[in-house]
Amino acid sequence: MLPRLSQPSSALAVSGLLIALLAYPWVVRAQSASVLEVGKFSMAPEGDALPPGWKPLTFKKIPRHTTYTLVRDGETVAVKAVSAAASSGLTREIRINPKEYPIVQWRWKVANVLQKGDVSRKEGDDYPARIYITFEYNPQNVGFFEKAKYEAINMFYGQYPPIGAINYIWESKAPKGTMLPNTYTDKVIMFVVESGKEKLNMWVGEEQNVYEDYKKAFGEEPPMISGVAIMTDTDNTGESAAAYYGDILFKKAPN
Repeated sequence: MLPRLSQPSSALAVSGLLIALLAYPWVVRAQSASVLEVGKFSMAPEGDALPPGWKPLTFKKIPRHTTYTLVRDGETVAVKAVSAAASSGLTREIRINPKEYPIVQWRWKVANVLQKGDVSRKEGDDYPARIYITFEYNPQNVGFFEKAKYEAINMFYGQYPPIGAINYIWESKAPKGTMLPNTYTDKVIMFVVESGKEKLNMWVGEEQNVYEDYKKAFGEEPPMISGVAIMTDTDNTGESAAAYYGDILFKKAPN
């Protein structure tokens, strides 16, 4: 979920969340590579240690946190997320050119969907699994008033928040292919990649064109990607969920 917001402080709080997600992006310099491995979970050792390059994402007003553990599932190691009326995530700060690396691929497995989950309602803004991709702020791409708002946020937090984000989610009810703004902010656009119970307890491979999805969501060319997060959250619905996240990578488009 995104934190519940009062109207006067909503823009500031959302900006704070996005800053918390991806504060100091690690710049990808190996631009000649055909694949960028953002989350190579399968090569990490089992145990409680976080995957290399990833860090916890927690929220001050949400005391119960989802647990993330590197576990062996069948032939591979993956991140297992367990959430009980809780919310937190793992983030990787990384800077990627979406025009050069437009394709994101990942694998995930979900044990259950949420009975009260509903992407169209604030009280249903929980997901057994989601991939969160943020995009950096560029002052050349905004108008005067929007720029002034970002400057104010920069003065308050000491840095600029991302300009927006895409969420790829496993939803409970909305059909695959649904795209709509998050119920808390139109700076975050939700893409329903999987929905319902049909593929529960199965590893499912996904592929999305982030470059095209950003243009579809925001109607303009995307800026640089500033980072990636995974999140399993159930604090709005008060339910429980378990999910597994496999490797996450970005690829160049085929010629």
